[in-house]
Amino acid sequence: MDKTLLYYFAGVNLIALILYGADKTRAVRGEWRIPESTLILCGVLGGCYGSYLGMRLFHHKTKKPLFRYGMLFLMVVWTAVLANMIHSGSW
Repeated sequence: MDKTLLYYFAGVNLIALILYGADKTRAVRGEWRIPESTLILCGVLGGCYGSYLGMRLFHHKTKKPLFRYGMLFLMVVWTAVLANMIHSGSW
């Protein structure tokens, strides 16, 4: 198993989780917000698990279909990619 890839996925998911928490805090305080495109990009880059956890933990962006279904879709895609990598031995 390539540890660099493992560290990448752990890092991008942690960053996504932190961003969702920070954005929720800023939303409650009425402060400047993290752009939705940034939150979505984190999911696209592999942080969809952290994004989804952040949505659930912080009750943030859960009513927006793009986030609600988009992150689930990305989770399915990334799970398939990772499963394929593990199965083919390239992980």
